[in-house]
Amino acid sequence: MSTALEALNRQVLQKITPTSAEYHKVEVLSKQIEQKILEVCQQQNVDATVRVEGSIAKDTWIKTNPDIDVFIRLPVTISRQSLGEVGLTIAKIATKGLTNIFVERFAEHPYLQVIIDNLQIDIVPCYNAPLCEWQSATDRTPHHTNYINQHLTPKMRGEVRLLKQFMQGIGVYGAEIKIGGFSGYLCELLILTFGTFTQTVQAFANYTKRVIIDPEHHFLDKEKDFSLLFLEPLVVVDPVDKARNVASAVQSEKLYNFIATTRAFLQNPTENFFFPQKQLPLTIKKLSYCLNNRGDAVLLFLVTHGIQAVPDVLWGQLYKSQRSILKLLELNDYKVLRNTVWNNKTLNIFIFELEQQTIPNIKKHFGPPLERIDECKNFLAKYTKNNQVVAGPYIEDGKWTVELTRKNNNVTTLFREKLVDGGKNIGISELVVQAFKDNYTILTNYEIVKIYNENTDFRLFLTTFLSGKPFWLK
Repeated sequence: MSTALEALNRQVLQKITPTSAEYHKVEVLSKQIEQKILEVCQQQNVDATVRVEGSIAKDTWIKTNPDIDVFIRLPVTISRQSLGEVGLTIAKIATKGLTNIFVERFAEHPYLQVIIDNLQIDIVPCYNAPLCEWQSATDRTPHHTNYINQHLTPKMRGEVRLLKQFMQGIGVYGAEIKIGGFSGYLCELLILTFGTFTQTVQAFANYTKRVIIDPEHHFLDKEKDFSLLFLEPLVVVDPVDKARNVASAVQSEKLYNFIATTRAFLQNPTENFFFPQKQLPLTIKKLSYCLNNRGDAVLLFLVTHGIQAVPDVLWGQLYKSQRSILKLLELNDYKVLRNTVWNNKTLNIFIFELEQQTIPNIKKHFGPPLERIDECKNFLAKYTKNNQVVAGPYIEDGKWTVELTRKNNNVTTLFREKLVDGGKNIGISELVVQAFKDNYTILTNYEIVKIYNENTDFRLFLTTFLSGKPFWLK
């Protein structure tokens, strides 16, 4: 490793490693919450084990992100339906009087998120399940903590911090559905595998084929079983659960962005990859010029009120709806260049960049090949005297063919027709269907300027989307 890269890593690590005062603050609050929860469990006659898990317990947290995860390991005798309710009740009683900032979240089951002294604390119920006898997804977490603490050296903890900060800087960190990136546990396993941050970056920079990591050699000499179980381009077999790919949440786009960025970083390693400079949004004048001179069509579907759902459920529904809209566009011969989704508390926006907003009014429609005699008869019966036909039927490349007028050839007209029922019939997800029924707006090109001008966060997002270029690519 070059001296310059070593110096950069030391410089970044110094910035992101918690100070002794920060360690003390987190430790005191963690122990306080643990004790409060234990006391409530005893009062409720619940036999539970309470422990801080996650990056705090493994000492891989970054000073700017000191989230505390407290797990309540409950008896397996509690029913699956009652697990979340029991955990929430205990968490609410334990934190009563400590904060008035709390929200119920939902992963596989409900958990409580509270803010105390500007620190976020997630209080999560799980079962006190033996290894590989999971009854809920969160049952693995304490075993993950044990495994990492048994194998990660003190020096490696700093390497994990570097990898996390690098991934945060380039936008690929976080396994939640909204991001679809690398989890903290995955980062820890990558450092265990490659040894250092730099060696991890070098390994991914040399990516030419599927990456497979099996820390505990669960699938040694079992290539057939492995290939049937895991299909993703990045596979990291969970050391505590051989049936689970720790990297399954990583979207292909995030993986490939990480690979491309590691190559750029090794060519020119700078702090900017870890702490990117804030991009300035386009001015209204520049945005207007951009939209009017790109030669394509930028289309926004706008829902001007929040959809009430926990983040993972909301983003699952937004992404499902995005795929349905994309499919509808493609089935109707619109060429989609790029698409994405953005939201805040009051807005949900689907963005589609199309080659053109209006397509030709005539399309070619191919029928059956001549060898399919019965199908040819049906085709001719349908189209020989059809008013929608402007040319044909005629034979082209051994197939009956016609040229038809489209029912509509403008994208806004298409969607006003298809969204009458909120889009249920085209596969829009349930919560978004209701939102579309209540109120939606379609904006194209210059019409976008008003909503852009009114929303600061959206300005930066749209600027980045329109650019389409990573911040590190000069």
